[in-house]
Amino acid sequence: MKILIIEDETELAKSIAEYLSEENYLCEFAFTFYEAMYKIETFQYDCIILDIMLPDGNGLKILEELKKQNKQDGVIIVSAKNALDDKIKGLQLGADDYLTKPFHLSELMARIYSIIRRKQFNNSNIINQNELQIDLLAKTVSVNNELIALTKKEFDLLIYFIGNKNKVISKSTLAEHLSGDFADMLDNHDFVYAHVKNLKKKLNDAGCEPYLKTVYGTGYKWESN
Repeated sequence: MKILIIEDETELAKSIAEYLSEENYLCEFAFTFYEAMYKIETFQYDCIILDIMLPDGNGLKILEELKKQNKQDGVIIVSAKNALDDKIKGLQLGADDYLTKPFHLSELMARIYSIIRRKQFNNSNIINQNELQIDLLAKTVSVNNELIALTKKEFDLLIYFIGNKNKVISKSTLAEHLSGDFADMLDNHDFVYAHVKNLKKKLNDAGCEPYLKTVYGTGYKWESN
């Protein structure tokens, strides 16, 4: 899961990223308004942590841009300002939640998880597809009630595929999801092929139906009724 942290307080941003990284979230930073605008226009995120008080612009304008582009990234506003008007306007512009500084990082993580679960998995902690079951909280995967061991990258890929079921996803999109904006600096995306190949093999060896399809010349698709 990929998170964009829009926050001009460098130490706070790094603390958030360090905490979330331990839970296998891939975090990117935008320390200024203009850097944030570039990133939301260029990349897609599962959730955006947005400080609306930026030194070079108003974070609410970032929300307006997200709405204008009809982007579905989840947004949590964080701000030292506890003004009711800002909170209401932010939620009206499409923010999913609001936290006032200071806050506990565990609470922020719980809010992020809730947004992603609501947007992608119908507010459920358990994903069932016939013989396949995934526990999002425990981060376990089982086929026919037998646990299978996935790496963090493989688990992340599996959740990403299911969260975008029946959509063709390109290798470049997967590379961006797994590596963030570092993907542009890679010579090729062979590492994506390796992770997908390993994931498909583990699911197949466990007796899972071949839901994950290769769309030759394009990318991959998770098929679900």
